[in-house]
Order: sequence, then structure tokens, then C-alpha cells
Amino acid sequence: MAKDDGSVRCLQGLLVFGNVVIAMSGLALMAECIFFVTDPWRLYGLLEATDNDDVFAAAWIGIFTGFSLFCLAALGVVAVLRAGRKLLLAYLILMFVVYAFEMASCITAATQQDFFTPNLFLRQMLERYQNQSGPTNDDQYKNKKVTDTWDRLMLQEKCCGVNGPSDWQDYHSAFRRTHLDADFPWPHQCCARDGQYRPLSLDGCKLGVADYYHEEGTEAQRTTTTTGCYQLISGPLNRQAWGVAWFGFAILCWTFCVLLGVMFYWSRIEP
Repeated sequence: MAKDDGSVRCLQGLLVFGNVVIAMSGLALMAECIFFVTDPWRLYGLLEATDNDDVFAAAWIGIFTGFSLFCLAALGVVAVLRAGRKLLLAYLILMFVVYAFEMASCITAATQQDFFTPNLFLRQMLERYQNQSGPTNDDQYKNKKVTDTWDRLMLQEKCCGVNGPSDWQDYHSAFRRTHLDADFPWPHQCCARDGQYRPLSLDGCKLGVADYYHEEGTEAQRTTTTTGCYQLISGPLNRQAWGVAWFGFAILCWTFCVLLGVMFYWSRIEP
């Protein structure tokens, strides 16, 4: 293939453009995954306690693949412009390795979306919330992480339980074994609070008066929790899984087309 052929220059231009898009997409993927692994919603403790934090593992892989795609795309631009068979072959081999890792990241993240069910977090909450009797140090650590996460969620997000306050009444729990129903029908974090986070009325909260325990749809100081925290947990985690998976798949589709073009270009270069 003559390097000064017009068709060759056109193909080179397309491949350079394709690699530039891959490089920019790699940086975007890396930035997205870095944002996710910083856990801005502070929900990692709940997943860690389930022994399944694969959605975070997928994001870590995404950081590696995003940076690798950026570097390899730069190599691809140089290889295409120089029309070197060995350089292009090295580019193709390394890109296929990174492609496999990114595919694993996308599949892992996509399959996690069905994992975040209400029953998963309900069972975990009932078993671990304020449970001081873990048989091992690891269980005690997970119990503390779950308790701290739920305390923060119910207090700051003005929600209660997974489905609502009735979770604490309808099911046996570690919390119920250590707290009398008359004094703690649900954790005090479910009680509505003033601007300084002091309960407006503990007695009203215990009796289930709507103004004094969290109920959705009222004013900021009187919000209730007849709605639970499930959407506040599953929403960010599902968005993370969706972002890592489907943005990654979009990058893979584009990269596959570019790799086909590079392989065609490589096959037409004279040894």
C-alpha cells in the first residue's frame, strides 16, 4: 500500500480520529470510575457487609482500563501515522488485552443491578443493626459499619428502615432483642428533628404521631419515614452499576470498530 495514496491518507485520518475518541472516552471512563470509588454516598459499608462489593471492583477495573485506553490510543495514533507493522501489531495485542478487562468490568457491573433488592438490605439491617454480639472481629466490624451507615441515612435523609418504620415492628431483629418496644418502636434516628438535630418530641415519635416521626411529603422539620430508605440506597448503587456498565459497553463498541479498521490497515501495509 503506497503511503502517499489518497485512500491511505483518508483511512489514516479515520483511524486517527477513532483513536482520539477512544482516548477521550478512556479519560471520561476513568474520571467516572474515580468518582464512584470515592463513595460519595457512603454506602460501601452496606455492600461490604454482604461480601459482594463487585460493583466497586468493576469501577476499579474501569479506572485501569480507562487510563490504558488513553495511553494505547496515543500509541495507536503514532502507529497509524508511521505505518509501522510491528508498532501496529503491538498496539492491537495490547488493545485486545485491555478490551478483555473492560468487557469483564462491564459484565460485572451490569449483573450487579439485580443484586440490590429490598430483601437483601432488609435482612442485613435486621441482622446487623446495633448487633453487639458478632462471633468474630470481622462480624463486629461489619455490624458497626452497617449501624453507622443506617444511623446516618435515617438521620440525614429523613427515612426509616428499608420499607418504612413497620420493618422494625413486623420482623425480628437484633435491635428488637436489646430494646423494648414501648421505648423504641423504631430507632430514635427515625424521629423528626429540629434544626439542631434534636428530636421534636420523643413521646410523639414513640406513639407514631405523623408530625414527630419521619413522613414523606411534609415540611423539612416534619418529614417522615413511612417511606423507607431503599430508594436512597439502591438509586445511587444502580446508577453506579449502570454508568460503569453501559458507558463501558459504548466505548467497547466504538473501540471494536476502530480495531477492525486498524487490522485492515495493518494487513495492507507492505512488510
